[in-house]
Amino acid sequence: MTETLKTGIPAVDRYLMNGYDEVRGFSSLFAATICGHLLRRQSELGIRGSVAEIGTFEGRFFIALGLAVGEGEHAYGFDLFAWPGSEVLDRLLANADAYGLARDRFTPLSFDTGKLTAQEFSNLTGGAPLRFIHIDGDHSLDALTQDLRLAQASLHPHGLICIDDMLHPAFPFLVVVVHDHLKRNPEMRLICVIDRENILRAPKFLICRAEAVKLYETDLMESFKAQHLTIGGDAMGHVCVVLSPDPGLAEIGASEAGRSPGIDDAGVD
Repeated sequence: MTETLKTGIPAVDRYLMNGYDEVRGFSSLFAATICGHLLRRQSELGIRGSVAEIGTFEGRFFIALGLAVGEGEHAYGFDLFAWPGSEVLDRLLANADAYGLARDRFTPLSFDTGKLTAQEFSNLTGGAPLRFIHIDGDHSLDALTQDLRLAQASLHPHGLICIDDMLHPAFPFLVVVVHDHLKRNPEMRLICVIDRENILRAPKFLICRAEAVKLYETDLMESFKAQHLTIGGDAMGHVCVVLSPDPGLAEIGASEAGRSPGIDDAGVD
């Protein structure tokens, strides 16, 4: 099913169809396609800003991010680039070269985000709000808590934070960190769950400010109708969009299975 989906950004689509699976990593093609679509949506809405990834590794997801940014925007990739060996950064650069991401469009940053202040993170990422931040760093509770804190502080008012490996069987309690973050920041919403492709290509959560939900919610449901789980997800007082490569219940009408609500149903003015 994923093979028929497109982001609408030609450079990103070429990479996803001919390159993405060649770059080592675990982020799913399905999720990358949806995120690429959202980056295009942002550009069409005039939401401008650079993008960042925490946990860049050899660039699988990062290259797609970098290919999606426009003129005057930049992609920043944080990683220690030391696991599983010292050649990780070289492989990132080689992969970027191979799949058309120009060196002047991105910056690898060899910093431990667990040791950065919000101001330091902002300074390293250009000092302006970021429109898309992908978190796939250290999978400990403390590390994700810190990475969410950094992302929240640098997020564009209408930006998106994408959190990888939610409900991953190897990291079953990471989701608790996101729940706690949303409780501490009641202006934030879980807008979408992107379901897993397989046990390793795990789900991602997309969160944004409540005021931004209306910019993305209906578009996601309409753009990915065949992947839309129409009953939605129970997301702390509202219903979020759920997209899956195999939604199972997609053929059940809204009158029987419920629906993902509009902005008013979510309790957002």
